[in-house]
Amino acid sequence: MSEPALPPESTPALHTARPQSLCLCVDEMHPSLPELLVPLGITLHYRPDLKAAEIPAALAAQPYDGLLVRSKLRITAELLAHGPQLRYVGRAGAGVDNIDEAALAAAGVTLLNAPEGNRDAVGEYTLGLLLALFRNIVRADHEVRQGIWQREANRGEEIGGKVIGILGYGHMGAAFARRLSSFGCTVLAHDSNPRHEGDHNAILVSLRELQERADVLSVHIPYVAANRHFVNDALLGGFRHPIWLLNTARGEVLDHAALVRGLQSGQVRGAALDVLENEKLATLTEAQQATLHFLKASPNVVFSPHIGGWSFQSYRRINEVLAHKIGEFLRTAPGRN
Repeated sequence: MSEPALPPESTPALHTARPQSLCLCVDEMHPSLPELLVPLGITLHYRPDLKAAEIPAALAAQPYDGLLVRSKLRITAELLAHGPQLRYVGRAGAGVDNIDEAALAAAGVTLLNAPEGNRDAVGEYTLGLLLALFRNIVRADHEVRQGIWQREANRGEEIGGKVIGILGYGHMGAAFARRLSSFGCTVLAHDSNPRHEGDHNAILVSLRELQERADVLSVHIPYVAANRHFVNDALLGGFRHPIWLLNTARGEVLDHAALVRGLQSGQVRGAALDVLENEKLATLTEAQQATLHFLKASPNVVFSPHIGGWSFQSYRRINEVLAHKIGEFLRTAPGRN
């Protein structure tokens, strides 16, 4: 059943006081958005119909305090110049790779995102991908549909007793670790961010120790310039044991050509990819086409279309987290001149 659509501009009748804040939303959001923003004194202009090229003019037409986005457009210094009254940009989701954070800082605009909203969905989904790899679920399903009944060829691995390595121990990595806690496995995590600490679900270790011990590598680092192709030939080749690879983060953090070489050499035993380095499949370069062709032909590779955080529950929860953060921002932050 599809969600009811929000009206083009949601200014509920209950809100009769002079608005304290005006907010423009340019992407599709869960219909709960107005009811969550009304108590904060926010008048919401809900305009997912706007094309990216139309948004600068829309920003310039009203004194918006806030701009809510998902992934329709890039937030750049040029765009921010059209909204001189902006105080915050809210990203409905976790990733902020479409946002120039330096440009926001220079303009005095605060970035608010909502990784808490879909971390449980990602944690569950990553576990599902691991089970799909270990137990040959996708391959076995395809075979049975074709009238092929092979039990021995689909004998699988158990998670119990394995060492699961998590690269990036923020909201998503920690959510995955929580779901592994009852499987009888050892969970190691590596994170270069000193604010991310280990907990009772995972032991924080050096990258070298992770490579020495892990049987599985699950990638949960954000995409920033420094992380482009962080998972490459050198990193994969540094693991002491052949590994299974999971990526539910961003496709650009994995060198897919290196993954192909790892699969060919046996250093990578299998891979589950919820993200690709180019998810606009009609625009693949020749090299990307060749890489994807190899991966698609590999029976030990599982794909999905960037849906790890995409659940009915996370759809609303992202709004709830974002509304809470906006409320705290408006309550505590000084106003713009």
